[in-house]
Amino acid sequence: MQTAAKKIVNLDSIRMAIASKMESGDFESWIAPQKFDIVDNDLVLVAHNQFSADYIRGVYTNILTDVAAASGLGLRIMVRGAARPAPSNDNRIQTFAPAARAAAVAPSSFDAFVVSDENMFVVSAAKKIAMGAAAFSPLFIYGPAGCGKSMLASCIAGTSRTIMMSGGQFVAEFARSLREHTIFAFKDFCRNCDTFILDDVQVLGGKRATCDEFIQLVMDLRAAGKNIVITADAAPANLTGFDRRAMSLMASGLVADMVAPTAAVRRTMLIRGGVDASVADYITTRVAANGHLVVGVIKKIAAYVELMGARVDTNVAARLLADTLTRAKTPAAMVRSMCEKMGVSYDAVCGTSRARAIVRARQIMMAAMKNATKLSLAEIGTACGGRDHATVLYAIAQTEKLKATDLMIAAEIDQMIDLCR
Repeated sequence: MQTAAKKIVNLDSIRMAIASKMESGDFESWIAPQKFDIVDNDLVLVAHNQFSADYIRGVYTNILTDVAAASGLGLRIMVRGAARPAPSNDNRIQTFAPAARAAAVAPSSFDAFVVSDENMFVVSAAKKIAMGAAAFSPLFIYGPAGCGKSMLASCIAGTSRTIMMSGGQFVAEFARSLREHTIFAFKDFCRNCDTFILDDVQVLGGKRATCDEFIQLVMDLRAAGKNIVITADAAPANLTGFDRRAMSLMASGLVADMVAPTAAVRRTMLIRGGVDASVADYITTRVAANGHLVVGVIKKIAAYVELMGARVDTNVAARLLADTLTRAKTPAAMVRSMCEKMGVSYDAVCGTSRARAIVRARQIMMAAMKNATKLSLAEIGTACGGRDHATVLYAIAQTEKLKATDLMIAAEIDQMIDLCR
């Protein structure tokens, strides 16, 4: 009976029929690696381990049954090496453990995270995930480098049964599991948690097989009621190297952005790091809004105190951190930067030209410097070619009128203000 069935039914045609009814990524991840056979008029799928057998049985039984029935066969799903369905996960065939490596971010607590008003929403969402009471998953956190995404993710990881991987680590472990033929044990490992965190998902962009595996992981964890946290340097719609299905899935939970550390956050970080308040005040406005740089400054000051046995004051800090701190912009430097940005001549702006475009640019620069700095009207006038107090005051008044009625002028002024800060 078995021999006759094999002559009539082609297993390759059965595989093709199954593939035609499934997403290509799902088929390649779950069905293609399995072994098929025909025994006693049954189509037998032999899975690598119990997890795979249970998953296929729970998700794809209808498809497999329909294809088998079309060939006049029944369906059986079994585990390799087991005469009957095993009662628990069978990892005696495959074992997997992540490669030993230093954690990219040390486990932290929410108490150690300095929260600004702008980041209150995303931190509240992270705490909800950590409590295991969130109705949204995945939580997608994005923001520029140094804004605290990885540290916030590590705060979540420290409060529950969590697996946290960087994007690079996930790529490396997935490739290793394929090379060592432990892919199904790798799948088991990633799913055996309450919360899965992937830091820097953008690393997966363009790596189709790895991306497909991660997307399947997200779908499986969410179906099981588990939490997923994803961090990236851009919103889901702005990621490159991902298909629409992947981007829409990552955006299907809660998407929250993080802003770079504000001056108040940077000052708090410095003081918590042991920097004197007066030195922290000096550094805060001169260090870029990047948490990595702030941490580097703290470490450098601590190393100096330890190695030199001397206190760090503002003079020492200025010399010690000369390669990190930004120099204060002079009024003349501000005017030159704005001229370059607006595409006008510095000599014309500071000269006697009364051309309409030059006058307009000059007035915008005066208004921007007034809003962005603490310079007096006389100092602003001097920087713009020796204009007097009354001229600067008139220029600012005229610009404010235009700003109230012209959105393009308002946007241009905002750009110039940012350039002066």
